[in-house]
Order: sequence, then structure tokens, then C-alpha cells
Amino acid sequence: MSNNTNSYESPFCTRYASKEMQYIFSADKKFTTWRKLWVALARAEMKLGLGVTQEQVDELEANIENIDYEVAAAREKEVRHDVMSHVYAYGKVCPKAEPIIHLGATSCYVGDNTDVIIMRDAMQVIKRKLIKVISQLAAFADKYKSMPCLAYTHLQPAQLTTVGKRATLWCNELIMDLEDLEYRISKLKLLGSKGTTGTQASFMELFHGDTDKVKKLEELIAEEMGFDGVVPVSGQTYSRKVDYQVCSVLAGIAQSASKFSNDIRILQSFKEIEEPFEKNQIGSSAMAYKRNPMRDERITSLARYVMCDVLNPAFTAATQWFERTLDDSANKRIAVAEAFLGVDAILNIMLNVTDPENGLVVYEKIVRRRVMAELPFMATENVIMDAVEKGGSRQELHERIRQYSMQAGARVKQEGLDNNLADLIAADPIFKVTKEELDNIMKPENYIGRCPQQVDEFIANCVKPILDANGVSDDVAEINV
Repeated sequence: MSNNTNSYESPFCTRYASKEMQYIFSADKKFTTWRKLWVALARAEMKLGLGVTQEQVDELEANIENIDYEVAAAREKEVRHDVMSHVYAYGKVCPKAEPIIHLGATSCYVGDNTDVIIMRDAMQVIKRKLIKVISQLAAFADKYKSMPCLAYTHLQPAQLTTVGKRATLWCNELIMDLEDLEYRISKLKLLGSKGTTGTQASFMELFHGDTDKVKKLEELIAEEMGFDGVVPVSGQTYSRKVDYQVCSVLAGIAQSASKFSNDIRILQSFKEIEEPFEKNQIGSSAMAYKRNPMRDERITSLARYVMCDVLNPAFTAATQWFERTLDDSANKRIAVAEAFLGVDAILNIMLNVTDPENGLVVYEKIVRRRVMAELPFMATENVIMDAVEKGGSRQELHERIRQYSMQAGARVKQEGLDNNLADLIAADPIFKVTKEELDNIMKPENYIGRCPQQVDEFIANCVKPILDANGVSDDVAEINV
């Protein structure tokens, strides 16, 4: 528990998100990145012939982490400008370089470029955790690929699938999200050094109209910050559609996670599958016997927040006026950060729930019992086809099955007794089938189609290439979280 008990603290920091993700959105990460950008700017300007010395660049580089937050805060209180307050604080510890800090740049040079860098680094963390969840779900699917279970349409028993085949549905949606995430990472570009309204006028002035040097300046900065390029055109800021695109990918992950968690919650109510439940865990303050799916409920809850949060960057992108307005600033620093913190928390829980050693628990006998309660209804088509082969009338057989199904259904629903449809069929000579023959017909394994093969093919064709491309072996523990 935090020691801060008399003011608001974000639950993302105190309860949910990892320290790793929290650092990416921390003041230290933000302001050291500002300083790295100022170093990159100064170095590029020096290389291109402006009056910046190696001594000044070295001084700036040596003091990247030497941030006096008190000096910056006092200065901001005076000048009401966060960037200039940090220029001032940087200059205090870099007296030789102080005259050339931020030369030719506008505030968005450090602000927007840093936001892009932070999103890139945060997406890499999300990618790593997402791949591990995919790997763990694939291992679960492989383990249970041949275990028959009820499949549902409209949340009503339809036919059979397998526990493992169902897990591939969850896994496949996460792979779709991973593809979107990788695309966004590959397309992310720095703002660069575009100037006050995106025209690079200040840099044209510094380089006396030398267009090639102005363009080269951006190339050098992008290279130093680990990017292959900058946005082709901009106003003062990079397009706020970028924030929307990134948050949309995060909302997509939240959707997939919520689908998974809701399915697990329903299966836990059926007593087929349970999320981890610790030895001393309390399920309810009143009902001591309860084993509530609190982890999956938390996934659902956080996912709902992230899915709603994506509206913030959508409205921000839509309401930027001309080259920029500042109504984006307060909103985007909350919305983008919390989208990442939320998905980070969701994936942390999914990693716990799908852990191969201590994760999901499958109650095989319950799964089988529920299958057998419904299977007589599902097997009737096979019974009819076999009886037709023996000379029966398909229409007469169908009507007899319909009548017996109604009787058996009423017995189950109204009297609470077992499904006796198989006994009714075996007792009717029209079907020309013995009880033993019916028992063979009604083996659940006869009704799972290609589920085991589909799981094998999915893992081989969809999951394994991802694991191989990212250096992940079959040992999912190789990825650190």
C-alpha cells in the first residue's frame, strides 16, 4: 500500500500497471528524453556547420540525467511554460552549452518527439507481453486440443468443439492485434524539426536558406533517436491521428482480452474451467464457499475503460484547428498514458491466468458430464442417417426423433431427471439400433470434427512463426515480464 493516504493516486500506479510501464510514462523518462533530443539537435547543428562546439555537446550529454526538478518547478511557476523552465534548468548545469540549447526549435520539438518515443517504447513492452500471452494460450490449446466440450451459439448448446479449439479463437484474435501493433510500430515516425507551424522557417534562417542542410538536420536527429524517418509534413505537431491509431490498437487488445475473460467467467459459472485461486484467497466476505473469477472480472473492467478511452484521441484529432491548438495537451497526456497502463495491466493478468503451471484449471469430468447431458440431442442426425441406411424412412424417423426429443427435454427441464433420449430410441424398433450401438454413436470424440487438426495447424502456421520471428522457444518462460 502507498504511504500517500491523503490525496488521490491513480490505481494504475498503486494496483494495476507494471513498474516497467509506469517508468515509461514517468517524469524521469520524459525529461531525460527531452534532453537527449536537445543533445541530438545540438550535435546535428554542429555537424552541419552552425556555431555549436563539441565541448558544448559533451556538456549537454554529460548532464542528461542531472535534472533539478525544484529549479524547473520554480522557474515554471514564474514563466508559466514547462519547456522553457526545463531549458532554464538544463542551462544551469550546462553553463557553456546554455546559449545553444533549443536553438531554432519550438516546444513541440521536445514535447511531440518525446511522445512518439514514449509510445514506441511502450508498444515494445506491450508487444513482448502480448507474444507471451499468445504463446501460453497456444500451449493451453495444444494440451486440450482433443478434449470434447459443448460449443454454443446464442449461449445455447449447439454442437461440440474442444477445449483447445476454443482457446485458438482467443489466441487468434490476439494475433490479429499483434499484427496491428507491429504495423503501427513500423509506421511510427518522429515529428522531426519542423518549427513553429511546420514550415521549418526558423531552420531555414539558421542555415541561410540551405534546404539540404535543413533536411539533413532531421535525418541526423531521427537516426540518433532510433527512427528511420520523420513525418513528411506537419503543422506545429505531429497529426493527432497518430495517437488515435495507437490507442485504437490498444483498444483492440482490450476487446480481445475482454472476450477471453467473459468466456472464462461463464465457463467458471458452469464449473468447467476456473482461473487460479490461491490457497488463502477469500472469494466473498459473506459467502465463504465462493470462488469468484476476480482476475477475469478485472480484465473485463479494465478493458471497458480502455475501449472507452480511445474516444479521447478521436475527439482530439478531430478538433485540432489549422496548424495546432493546445486543447490536446491535458487530454492526450492522460488518455494515451492510461490506455497503455490499462493494457499493460490487462496483459499482466492474462499472463497470470494463462500461466502453464499455475493458471487455468480444467475440470475434465464436469466438462464430460455436461457434454453427455446434451449429446443425445446432437447425435440424432447420425442416428437418423444410420437408420435410413437400414431401410427406414427419413421423414418418419425425423418425426419420431422430434417426439422423443420433446419427451426427454421435458423430463430434464420439468422433473430434473437425466436425459433418456437414447433409451427411448433404443426401445423403438423403427430405428433398428441396439443400446450398445447407440453408445458407440454417442461418443463425444465422434462429434469434434477436425478440432485436433485445426489446433495443430493453427499452432504450426500462425503461432510458431511469431515465436520464431521473436526468438521465443517452446519454453514460454523465456520472455520476461
